[in-house]
Formats: sequence, structure tokens, C-alpha cells
Amino acid sequence: MIAVLLLSVLSGCNMVVMSPSGDIAAQQRDLIVISTVLMLLIIVPVLFLTLFFAWRYRQSNTAAKYDPEWHHSTGLEVIIWSAPLAIIIALGAITWVSTHKLDPYRPLDRIDAARPVTEEMKPITVEVVALDWKWLFFYPEYGIATVNEMAAPVDVPINFKITASSVMNSFYVPALAGMIYAMPGMQTKLHAVINKPGEYEGLSSNYSGDGFSHMRFKFHGVDQAGFDAWVARVKQNGTMLNRDAYLKLEKPSVKEPVRYYASVDDGLYEAVLNMCVREGQMCMKDMMHIDMMGGAGVESHENRAKLEHDNRHVGGVTEAVAPAATFPETGNPAKSEEPAEGVKEEQPAPSAEPMNHDMHKTQ
Repeated sequence: MIAVLLLSVLSGCNMVVMSPSGDIAAQQRDLIVISTVLMLLIIVPVLFLTLFFAWRYRQSNTAAKYDPEWHHSTGLEVIIWSAPLAIIIALGAITWVSTHKLDPYRPLDRIDAARPVTEEMKPITVEVVALDWKWLFFYPEYGIATVNEMAAPVDVPINFKITASSVMNSFYVPALAGMIYAMPGMQTKLHAVINKPGEYEGLSSNYSGDGFSHMRFKFHGVDQAGFDAWVARVKQNGTMLNRDAYLKLEKPSVKEPVRYYASVDDGLYEAVLNMCVREGQMCMKDMMHIDMMGGAGVESHENRAKLEHDNRHVGGVTEAVAPAATFPETGNPAKSEEPAEGVKEEQPAPSAEPMNHDMHKTQ
């Protein structure tokens, strides 16, 4: 009866993590299962023996041997220490191997357990940008871009390059692979493959402000013909993604619809990565080069305006400030000089004697 109740409860859960459609996610699932089983080898016997000893040596059982002077058993000590030690060694070995084998920066060496990656298999590259609060995908080999929708052919390696425009997010397609951080001014990588056709959900798994809950996208796993048709549809229905269009898209918005871009300005992703999309901004790589060379000298103060990267002030003016990631509960804007709503501003208590600021008269 209990098992039936548990199954009925679990039937409403999304078990995609334990039933993935990509080889990397499947290997991560196997690691979870193996680790859990190894730990249960200790947990289950301990729970069983706890109940057994409580029942075996209960007060009413006069047949149980009572030996208050007992304090040591070599055989029991060997079992108690050797079993957990063996499990820890096994877990350590599995963790060490899996850490290197499932490194997201490591190119794939197999499509699945039965098929290795060959030289004839050309991977596709997808450049990912986490915006407030939507996802932008560049396909540099096809010259297109999309918002809140991406596709990839089945059994073809995917090389992800991931960054963000403002705050940190986390790129996650549970059916494909694990979570990878998206950080402004930095690029992370992920190598993965989808093995089954279908429509899968992608999301941000790192809180990033007001629109975080709706920061989701659709990932389509299709065959090669379906992928070619998807690319053709993007090119037919898409518009131009230049720097001006990107700056408008970069402004915070919630529940952004799917958008297609048939062409993309050259170097736009690199400009996003280096935080220099706006005209007059200095790229991060240029600033790092200056630092590596020892600094720019006394004239480096001129670089300050070129290094303002807050996307809530796109265009260099503040007359139309977009909402920030969070808003104070007081009701007043951040850093406001006005007192909080409903809170009286406290006045300093009057002093009985004026404070003596003359250091010559101080005792």
C-alpha cells in the first residue's frame, strides 16, 4: 500500500534528470545511481541492525545474553571499519574518473556508449548569451541567431560557448547535460550531444532578478533534415541583429517571445563577451592587455567612461532607467535620500551639555 502511494506521488514529478536524452546527462544520471547504491550499502544495514538490536535486546527478552562488561570485538571492528573504507575508496575512484571524463570543457569522445566520435562528425557551435531575462543563441556557422529557442541535430556534438550580459546566470537543459554558469565578461564552455529527437525545456538555474521564473527556452532535438529546415525557417522569417538591435534586446524584459534573426553583425558575440557592444566602450580584452603591459599611466583616467558596462543605462543616459534586478521593500528607489515609507526619521537626542571639540581643553 505504501509503495502504491509513493508511486502515485512520484507520477506527477518530472523525472527528466533520471531519464535524459543526451549521453552526457545519461552518464551523470549513472553517476548519481552508482553513488546512491554504494552509500545504501552502509545505510540500509545500519538501519536494519538498529531496529534488530532494539528488538533483540529489549527488556522483556530474557533469552538475550546480558554482558555489561563487554567492550571489544576484533571481528566486529574489522567489519565496522573495512566496509565504509572500501565504499569511500570506490566513491573516490568513481568521482576522480568522472570529474575528468565529464569535464564540460572536454570535447566529446563518444556519441553514446556504443558509438565513438569520428573525424567525419563535424560538431556545431552555439554561442549562448544570458540576458535579462531571456536567452540569445548565435549560430556562427549559419549566420543566424534566435531568442528563447534553439535546435540541434540528433547525434551531432554541440560545442557551447556561454556568457552573460549583466548578472550571473546558469545555463541548464536537464535532458542534455548539467548546469554551466553564464558570467559577464567571461566565457564558459560545454560539450554535449542529444541522442533522441524531441522538444526539451531549458532554463536558468541561478536566481537573477524579477524575471528569473520565466527565463526559459525550448530546445529542439531533430534529425539533420529537420535541423536544416529549422535554419531555413529562421533565415526566411528573421530580421537583422545588429548592435542597435542587440542593445534594445539587452534591456530587461519578462516573457520575451521567440525571435528569429536571419543575419548577425560580424563580431557581435565577441563584443558581447568583451562588454563593448555600445559605441565608445573599451573591450575587456583591451583593458586586460593594458593591465598586462603594466597599466596606461596618468592618462588612464580617460578610460573610466569607456568601462561603464551597466546595461540598465544603455545609451549613456538615465532618463529611462529599466528596472533593476531587485527593488527595496521600502518602496523608495535604491540609494534614495528619502526616508523609508511608514518610517519616521529619528532626530538626535538633545545633549545636556554641548560637546567640547576643543582638544586643548580635553582632560
